[in-house]
Amino acid sequence: MNRPIRVLVAKVGLDGHDRGAKVIATALRDAGMEVIYTGLRQTPEMVVNAALQEDVDAIGVSILSGAHNTVFPKIIALMKEKEMNDVLLTGGGIIPEDDMAELNKLGVGKLFAPGATTSEIAGYITDWVKNNRSF
Repeated sequence: MNRPIRVLVAKVGLDGHDRGAKVIATALRDAGMEVIYTGLRQTPEMVVNAALQEDVDAIGVSILSGAHNTVFPKIIALMKEKEMNDVLLTGGGIIPEDDMAELNKLGVGKLFAPGATTSEIAGYITDWVKNNRSF
């Protein structure tokens, strides 16, 4: 690759707990990625528009509020509408395994539960981008 992987890290909705998102953003930066952190209280539309403007390879959404079954389907629908077919949507937080499986079926990438290592997350994004993006 001739440029760093670009990742947008987002907190959607009224979830005001962003410590984990900031830890992940820092870890991805330390792994050599370019990270755009959108801050708190973003809407799905704001996240997708920022991802388009920043020409990202991946979007990572942190969810602790229980709104994952609303947020991820809305973001994936907006991404499809805007033909962002080669951008990874991943994330993590408090998401039951059954819900993770259903979200994966919709096209959401791997979702990470608490306890996932930052190297596991960075490795997943790196491998996905190498296999699915051409730049």
